[in-house]
Amino acid sequence: MPTSKAARPIPVASRINRFSYAIRNIVTEARAVEARGVRVRYLNIGDPVAFGFQTPAHLIEAATRAMREGHNGYLASVGLAAAREAVAADYEGRGVRLSPDRVLITTGTSEGIDLALNALVDEGDDVLVPLPTYPLYTAVLATIAARPRYYRTDPDRDWLPDLDHLRSLITPRTRVLVTIDPNNPTGAVYPASVRRALIEIAEEHGLTILADEVYGELGFEGPTPLLGTLDPDAAIISFSSLSKAYLAPGWRAGWMAVGSTPRLDEALAAIKKLADGRLCSPGPMQYAVVAALTGDRSHQVAFRRALAERARITTESLNAIPGMRCTAPRAAFYAMPQVSLPAGRTDEDYVLALLRETGILCVYGSGFGMPANRGSFRIVFLADPRELQSIYADIGAFTRDYLARA
Repeated sequence: MPTSKAARPIPVASRINRFSYAIRNIVTEARAVEARGVRVRYLNIGDPVAFGFQTPAHLIEAATRAMREGHNGYLASVGLAAAREAVAADYEGRGVRLSPDRVLITTGTSEGIDLALNALVDEGDDVLVPLPTYPLYTAVLATIAARPRYYRTDPDRDWLPDLDHLRSLITPRTRVLVTIDPNNPTGAVYPASVRRALIEIAEEHGLTILADEVYGELGFEGPTPLLGTLDPDAAIISFSSLSKAYLAPGWRAGWMAVGSTPRLDEALAAIKKLADGRLCSPGPMQYAVVAALTGDRSHQVAFRRALAERARITTESLNAIPGMRCTAPRAAFYAMPQVSLPAGRTDEDYVLALLRETGILCVYGSGFGMPANRGSFRIVFLADPRELQSIYADIGAFTRDYLARA
């Protein structure tokens, strides 16, 4: 077939220009740094396995046994019945009334969030998301041409939501309130009073709460109660997965639990309709959901203890750096420090300079929706404590030099 040197590139959809995911986008620059022979210390993605934490053996056995026994075909689009029953029983045991037919097994929490937003939100609708936010939410909203409306959280108040600011953002087009608690990227845990207020605001305005509870079992003082325990009749869709608390992020095994109120019946039907279109989430890993939720969870005790130690080192080390402050995280494995930037500099400028000069890869706060001049950046503190101390010493030396040069 003849070809033309003047042939134009195949165009892509314009909505791609609205899509951004800074957590992975910044890796391109890290690869360029590695090509120069610099060792990169990756603190950008929250993958416990990459830092030596091991998936529990009984989960691996459940998944491999399912494969050996021939469970390698398609499953129901809503998921394996036994897995849905295990999720429902787990929620019931933690104080939330839930029947298995209101549970879907998803390809990680990310797919569940995508399905829910597509089912609930029309083009031009508003969705309330916390600031800083997890960029998946804004990426999905960009693809469906909906508008994120950022409600502030305050680092001087343990990154708790500014409820008055949240109320001021509600419009007739507001459909959904997103909560991420325990929080990524800040490590915050909301007290019951704040959680009740969030539910009351949502109920007053007829909003559905998407409750991202992936880190619920990783509070340093113990598991965090499910949001639905505070109001069994609230319109809450809860999400979690095996990725974090069960140390199996690559398996992409998650679930969503649609609250029992009949007001969510149409939403549940719409989500199931969308789920039919992708056939099912990975099958053998759904057998591991059963093992995880009905089996031994003792690994979480040691994991929480390890995370609490790393959080202490992170907070103390970063707060000792002149020009930097860090609110202590209370769950998960993230912190969002802030550095006092010179005029005209952005958080991305700082993070890229840190990467190029030290090989330390973090994610700039504007990738989570923060103002670029605020100087915020997210750190994943899963590395060995001794490695973290070395990293923070390097961040301190770099920051002192960076600010002095400015």
